[in-house]
Amino acid sequence: MSVLPLLFERAKAAAKTIVLPEGQDPRVISAACKALDLGIAKKVIVLGSEAEIAEASAKAGVTGRPFEAIDYMNSPLFAQFAAEFCEMRAKKGMTPEKAEATMKNRIYFGAMMVRNNMADGLVAGSIASTADMLRAAFHCIGTAPGIKSASSTFVMDLKKPAPAGDEYLLFADCGVNPNPDAQGLVDIAMATSTTYRALFGKQPKVAFLSFSTRGSAEHELLEKVTAAAAAFKAKVEAEGLDILTDGELQADAALVPSVNAQKAPGSAIGGQANVLIFPDLNAGNIAYKLVQRLAGAGAYGPVLQGLAKPLNDLSRGCSDDDIVAEMAITACQA
Repeated sequence: MSVLPLLFERAKAAAKTIVLPEGQDPRVISAACKALDLGIAKKVIVLGSEAEIAEASAKAGVTGRPFEAIDYMNSPLFAQFAAEFCEMRAKKGMTPEKAEATMKNRIYFGAMMVRNNMADGLVAGSIASTADMLRAAFHCIGTAPGIKSASSTFVMDLKKPAPAGDEYLLFADCGVNPNPDAQGLVDIAMATSTTYRALFGKQPKVAFLSFSTRGSAEHELLEKVTAAAAAFKAKVEAEGLDILTDGELQADAALVPSVNAQKAPGSAIGGQANVLIFPDLNAGNIAYKLVQRLAGAGAYGPVLQGLAKPLNDLSRGCSDDDIVAEMAITACQA
C-alpha cells in the first residue's frame, strides 16, 4: 500500500497554503492544479511573471488558473522583503543593494513569504539547485528552537513491509550533512522524530545505526554513534518525550524483532525501528538508493527538517506528481 493516500489525507486535514516559486516550469503549474484538485492544499501561490506563467501553463496544457499567481518582481512585497532581509542580515554585511539583488531570486522571495506567514510552506528545486534551496532556508527561516543544524530525511515507502510490519520508514540524514558529529546526530534524530510524528501521527522508534550492536565491536568510528545514542536517550528521558530509542545497533537488530532479541535483549525498540539514523551521509545516501533501486521502495525527499518552518527541495528530474507528493509532505510538516 502506498504511503501517498495517507499523506494526502493528513495534508487535506491540515489545510495549508503552499508557495511554489518556480512558476516558469510547466511541471510546477501542473502540480499546483493537481494539488488543489486533490485538496491537499487550501491555497497554492505560484511565483512568476504573467509571460512566464502563461507560457508554462500552455506547455502544461492548463487553461484555467485555480492557483494564485504573484509577479514577485513587480509586487509591492518586493521592497518590503528587501528591507526586512537587509535588516535581518545587517551584521553579515548586507546592504540595501545586495538585499534587492537577493530578492530577485524567487526562492528567497518565496522563503520570505513563509517567514511572514503568507504561506505555511515552500516547495521548489525543479530548477533551482539544492545549494540555493539550503541558502534560502538558512538565511530566511533558520532552524527550529533547540536545533543547531538542519538536516534531511527520505520517506521510504516499502514495497514489502519490514519484519515488524512497518510499510514506511524514515532514513536520515541522506542529503545534507556529510559527517555530523555526535551533537549533529542528536539534532538529526530529534528533527526526524518530529517529521515522523508530523507525517504519520505515530510514536517514533529511533535507531542509531552502525556496524556494531551495543559494543560488539570497538573502533573510533563508533564513538560518535554511541555518544549520540546516549545523549539522545538522555534528552528524551529528561524532556519526557514520547519517543523510543536505542543504539548503537546494526541494521538487522534495529529492524528484525528476532535478531534484536538475540543481539540487544531488553531493547526499547525491540527491532521495530521506524526512524533510522545513519552515522554519515555516505551510509545514508547509499542505503536509501539501494533500498529504492533493489527493493523497489518509493523514496520521497530529501525532506528538509529542523527548520523553523518547512521548505522542501525537489530533484531537478522530478515529475509533477513528485511535486504534489512533496507539497503534501510540506503541508503535514506545517
